[in-house]
Amino acid sequence: MQTTHYISSEILDLPLLNAIFEDGATLELSEEAKLNINKSREFLVNKMKNNETPIYGINTGFGSLCNVKISLENLSQLQENLVMSHACGTGEFVPKPIIKLMLLLKIQSLSYGYSGVQIETVERLIDFYNNDILPVIYTQGSLGASGDLAPLAHLSLPLIGKGEVYYENKRVSTEEIMARFNWQPIKLQAKEGLALLNGTQFMSAYGIFSLLKSYKLSYLADLISAVSIDAFDCNMSPYNALVHLVRPHRGQIKTAARILEFLQDSELGLSEKKNVQDPYSFRCIPQVHGASKDTLSFVHKTFKTEINSVTDNPNIFVEENMIISGGNFHGQTLALAFDYLGIAMAELGNISERRIYQLVSGLRDLPAFLVNNPGLNSGFMIPQYTAASIVSQNKQLATPASVDSIVSSNGQEDHVSMGANGATKTLRILENLETILAIELMNASQAMAFREPKKSSPLVESFLKSYRVVVPFVKEDRLLADDIHASVAFLQSFSIDSEILFE
Repeated sequence: MQTTHYISSEILDLPLLNAIFEDGATLELSEEAKLNINKSREFLVNKMKNNETPIYGINTGFGSLCNVKISLENLSQLQENLVMSHACGTGEFVPKPIIKLMLLLKIQSLSYGYSGVQIETVERLIDFYNNDILPVIYTQGSLGASGDLAPLAHLSLPLIGKGEVYYENKRVSTEEIMARFNWQPIKLQAKEGLALLNGTQFMSAYGIFSLLKSYKLSYLADLISAVSIDAFDCNMSPYNALVHLVRPHRGQIKTAARILEFLQDSELGLSEKKNVQDPYSFRCIPQVHGASKDTLSFVHKTFKTEINSVTDNPNIFVEENMIISGGNFHGQTLALAFDYLGIAMAELGNISERRIYQLVSGLRDLPAFLVNNPGLNSGFMIPQYTAASIVSQNKQLATPASVDSIVSSNGQEDHVSMGANGATKTLRILENLETILAIELMNASQAMAFREPKKSSPLVESFLKSYRVVVPFVKEDRLLADDIHASVAFLQSFSIDSEILFE
């Protein structure tokens, strides 16, 4: 049953956003939001009537053209020109779920009443969202500073009847959509183009999408590593709570407890071990996975603050009777968070690949490359190569974007965050991590077959039973690329309760 989410001052957070998307909720402005938007617009209109003073972006040019005064009769054209001229996106297409998030986050930011937009403009953005009319946006073009200018320009083009949108799984012209829904283009008024383009919604949407994916992959990394622990016949002592209470990093404690929970009543785990210690990639799972969890918590806090903020410029303060030009569009906070998140999630892939390597090495009574008759069969030799290649690419992608800057707008915008580049490459790291974990699951599942008749825990055995329907035991060489793709699809479809995911 479709629900309605009312845009208000209620705090947006990951569980709420996850629920909005899972429920397919439509959006509607609350009475509070309508009041805030209308009050801000009325204030700006009155201010313009009685004020000849240049106000940045309202009756002036933009960027380094901020000192060029624009006449009253040209203010609407100024805003339309801004949207059209700034729509300079290139590169790949932004994924549709992220575009939908951009719409939601832009609506939320405009609803606080600090932007001076018409309520009709916000309501049209809601129409786009509710009807799954998603503007075509490109991944390249934002410096992550003056707002996500190029991506948000493409987000805004359909408001004025221009650009392209996705509708019913097709790319169509906005003119076609306007005719279909009997809509007229919005005539942008003073300040509106700037309010639409100045903001961090491209970075923020990528951040929320990446966080949702990261929490799931963090959970799956724990679960799959638990399978690997039994597959490699590891000691259980490194996960004892006593070890972690004397070094009480939250993520470390949580990871160790989760491993013990996953492997509770495992016959393999309870069996006597020949090996005194295990390689770090198994023994230090709580320390490594835990550090990534702590990073997730920090990044989550950063983006939670951002998506509940006003990030355009200038800001309108009705009660204080002020319009202030500032820099809330600067994405430095997000750029640093993306770099931290990318590094942390790349590390989950790094340690996963080491477990893959150990499992195929012919150790601990497992056959070389996890296949019967090795030599005639290469078995799981090359999936490890693939994982190693992806891990190396992630190391390259994890190079920080936030340490870079470049001068733009004729020197006016002389420090930028590069957070948008951080956003797109962090998502690529996560997609790569998903593949690495899929390969580890392939290896661990194959290795577990050689441990029979001994069994793992009921939870792990149930997990493997559902997985083997998709990727059965490899008796002899076959096309393993198909198995890798099937494993990735299995992980993508794997459902995790949100209470567990965000605990």
